[in-house]
Amino acid sequence: MRPPSAPERRGIKTLVPESLLDIAARKVAEKWPFQRVEERFERIPEPVQRRIVYWSFPRSEREICMYSSFNTGGDESGASGENGDETRLPFRRGIALLESGCVDNVLQVGFHLSGTVTEPATPSEPEVVCSVAISFDRCKITSVTCGCGNKDIFYCAHVVALSLYRVRRPEQVKLHLPISETLFQMNRDQLQKFIQYLITVHHTEVLPTAQKLADEILSQNSEINQVHGAPDPTAGASVDDENCWHLDEEQVQEQVKLFLSQGGYHGSGKQLNLLFSKVREMLKMRDSNGARMLTLITEQFMADPRLALWRQQGTTMTDKYRQLWDELGALWMCIVLNPHCKPEQKACWLRQLKKWNGVDVCPWEDGNHGPPPPSPLHNSPTDSASRPHRTVFTRAIEACDLHWQDSHLQHIISNDLYTNYCYHDNTENSLFDSRGWPLWHEHVPTACARVDALRSHGYPKEALRLAIAIVNTLRRQQQKQLELFRAHKKDLLHKGITSITNLEGWVGHPLDPIGTLFSTLMEAGRGDEDSSSGGFLDFSEAPKMQLFPSSPRFLEEGESFLALAVETALMGLGQQRIMPDGLYAQEKVCRNEEHLIAKLQEVDLDDTLVKIFRKQAVFLLEGGPYSGLGELVYRESVPMHTFAKYLFTSLLPHDAELAYKIALRAMRLPVLESTAPSGDMSRPHHIVSVVPNRYPRWFTLSHIESQQCELASTMLTAAKGDGRRLETVLESIQKNIHSSSHIFKLAQDAFKIATLMDSLPDITLLKVSLELGLQVMRMTLSTLNWRRREMVRWLVTCATEVGVYALDSIMQSWFTLFTPTEATSIVATTVMSNSTIVRLHLDCHQQENLASSARTLALQCAMKDPQNCALSALTLCEKDHIAFETAYQIVLDAATTGMSYTQLFTIARYMEHRGYPMRAYKLATLAMAHLNLSYNQDTHPAINDVLWACALSHSLGKNELAAIIPLVVKSVKCATVLSDILRRCTLTTPGMVALHSRRNSGKLMSLDKAPLRQLLDATIGAYINTTHSRLTHISPRHYSEFIEFLSKARETFLMAHDGHIQFTQFIDNLKQIYKGKKKLMMLVRERFG
Repeated sequence: MRPPSAPERRGIKTLVPESLLDIAARKVAEKWPFQRVEERFERIPEPVQRRIVYWSFPRSEREICMYSSFNTGGDESGASGENGDETRLPFRRGIALLESGCVDNVLQVGFHLSGTVTEPATPSEPEVVCSVAISFDRCKITSVTCGCGNKDIFYCAHVVALSLYRVRRPEQVKLHLPISETLFQMNRDQLQKFIQYLITVHHTEVLPTAQKLADEILSQNSEINQVHGAPDPTAGASVDDENCWHLDEEQVQEQVKLFLSQGGYHGSGKQLNLLFSKVREMLKMRDSNGARMLTLITEQFMADPRLALWRQQGTTMTDKYRQLWDELGALWMCIVLNPHCKPEQKACWLRQLKKWNGVDVCPWEDGNHGPPPPSPLHNSPTDSASRPHRTVFTRAIEACDLHWQDSHLQHIISNDLYTNYCYHDNTENSLFDSRGWPLWHEHVPTACARVDALRSHGYPKEALRLAIAIVNTLRRQQQKQLELFRAHKKDLLHKGITSITNLEGWVGHPLDPIGTLFSTLMEAGRGDEDSSSGGFLDFSEAPKMQLFPSSPRFLEEGESFLALAVETALMGLGQQRIMPDGLYAQEKVCRNEEHLIAKLQEVDLDDTLVKIFRKQAVFLLEGGPYSGLGELVYRESVPMHTFAKYLFTSLLPHDAELAYKIALRAMRLPVLESTAPSGDMSRPHHIVSVVPNRYPRWFTLSHIESQQCELASTMLTAAKGDGRRLETVLESIQKNIHSSSHIFKLAQDAFKIATLMDSLPDITLLKVSLELGLQVMRMTLSTLNWRRREMVRWLVTCATEVGVYALDSIMQSWFTLFTPTEATSIVATTVMSNSTIVRLHLDCHQQENLASSARTLALQCAMKDPQNCALSALTLCEKDHIAFETAYQIVLDAATTGMSYTQLFTIARYMEHRGYPMRAYKLATLAMAHLNLSYNQDTHPAINDVLWACALSHSLGKNELAAIIPLVVKSVKCATVLSDILRRCTLTTPGMVALHSRRNSGKLMSLDKAPLRQLLDATIGAYINTTHSRLTHISPRHYSEFIEFLSKARETFLMAHDGHIQFTQFIDNLKQIYKGKKKLMMLVRERFG
């Protein structure tokens, strides 16, 4: 007995090698259509046929999962259940049906698989048995039918269950050769018996067809007799058949059309994005249906009726819809850059893209109807006026001119060991750097589009190699640019001008070059990419070696792919680039920048990364016109506030000085500067635009300003407790921020930080807060701002926290900060309130000084704006006799010219309340001179003031009443008001409630003598005039109201000595003059005779 072998001793099962027949059959089944096999060999032995048929069915579940769910998620079986996404339901349900024994009657006849799948009964549905039929060819399912009538892009659960049954249990499937082979073995009698039995079993379905075919075969001239042989649906594909997985084109079109019609509602945008992801998934698996599916999607997008409507109305499409078009363009770019596509395939795609590109409603690349940017395939800008508008397909059309035949490019992407240490060409476009590492010089977005295409088509190793070459090229360029700028720095700074070096920014670019490089390197660092895919090119003679993670090439010592990814992102974000035209393009710049920074924030900084941050920060500060943080920036280049905030927070714990340098340099916003300073080169300064008179349409300016504000706030927070830093940050804010609302926010932020509950107030930061608040006051003093009142109140609170000297200071210089109304009604009033005195712990001397400043302010305001400030001034000066008298005199001086009766009545009532009735009377008479009440203003708000003024005069005495009545008669023409005053004057004796112990005779005033006679006559006259005025336009519905009015008039007439006679004559006159109004006059006669 032989001893056990080493593998057996270790318990490892010995694998039996495959037979040569199986190996050959498997290769033939993968690559050759069965017709070619039949044509090549006159007679194929049955065992060989059986193995070819056996191996022709797909062996991987990955594709089946792809065609029955939106995402494979890397789980081959898809049954993990970790992903709760219901869109994966068909694949998961198919597995459940298979595992619960619902698949039966499985039969494989040639290249055709059939079976039944039983859908178990549910409380609401009975059991359903579905007949499933699948055709396949060269390891791909080419057609499916199912009795369930599934209408969807993806395979139903029953097709999945039957397919997986064949993949997982091939030995349990009864396998037969194609039916034509079986028939070939039958003699005539057997064939006749076979046909008759077939017709008998299915006579209702096939009898008409059988008879028709029999008639045609018996007819010598029929078409069927002109063809040699007969079709066999189980015999596999012909030579001309396209070998691709089954895709229901009609359903793809219907689904996309449905999603588009929903306009982004009901999750349709998400569904469309999932379809795009499915296209990328197909491309990655090198499935030709990727391009086919994208063509179907694009046709539906182009047929969207909203495109024509938007173009006609001149409106822009929604942001989410616009992003879908961007993804469409990017996917076409990937497809045409497929490194292994055939020329005729590319030519076909180019024709299709040009056709779409030529349609009027085809969306433009920048989402805007402005001038197009330069071509992406060339660095030098061309005459934009001579070129047509660039659409979302233009870049894909241009990419059709690109090829992969460059030998240097092929060496880069196919070989980990491609170096040239003897290469000494140090020119700008050298193929290797000084270390002998390969470089790739191409328009950066285009080069990165190649990387994206390689990744998309399942070539992760090749994509990584090219990405590293591109990043090393960018690093070298950055170093060269720095050296160039240092050499000419003095010259450039002296001129004080710069030009933009990148008309197309990398961040926010339609091809997202930096995002592509970052993702490629990060995935390599995590080992995410599937390294099992086939090689790109086979010509390389270099020995194959393991992929980078275990033996990285072209990285500095100790450097990782993560570090390279971070450095790439920092280079891209720091690039000086011009702000693109159009709302969408500008929003995209902001969105992409924030997305990239969010990805960076997920990375934990170690010592290596901090070194990279330091290195890039220095490059950015000293990079001149190549850097968005250089000393010279183009007026309309994209601001760096968001990026600088990220750099600041990242560098602060490691190198505070550098962090502040970056943040302070980034604070500028040159697009809002009208001129650039000159001469002083010690500070970073702003450069005038090449077109200084053009104010660019920066649609995202408000967002940019808010980011600038966020950066400043971050610095203020960090600088708490450091007086020198706070002073520098304050200077930067005052110099660079132009929005009052943002400065106010910063002032509030500084105040909150300075007065945190868990610590003593930071007086330096409080002073910064106050300084910013004062700047806001000055900026908004002469402009309308709905938050102005809030701002003033806040400033007083802030000054209170700073101390009494701050309050005194703002009152001393009130005219540069506040309107007179604000100064008196808010500032001075708050300063003199008890809460302020308590908060500041003031002694009597300090209280008096503060009150003196407040009174001085109040009098100055009253002089400047007596209408709005006089009352506040009087109130504030109550405790100081001289100041109060001064304020009263200001009111008297202004009464005859600038003050309204409402203001004078208000002050008069205040005087009465304070115990100055004669002054109140004086002001009331001045107010009456400004008043004019017409006959129909019986609800005028001033009526109460008039009644109060008359009551005040009556209480003071006969003389005062006699003096005011002529003013009342002159100003008031409303009969009801006059009669009310008249009645009140006759009820009591004048002066009975007078102040200052004045006495009179105690007799009621006579209506036959002045001044009441004058008032009575005026009242009667007012009633007469009002009556005639009302009768001019009276309608029947007002008759009863008019009769009541006449009743009140009679009461007033009767107060006169001969009032009865006057009223009778008045009524007779009415009946005579208005006799045409018969119904009304009848009512008058009934009531008054």
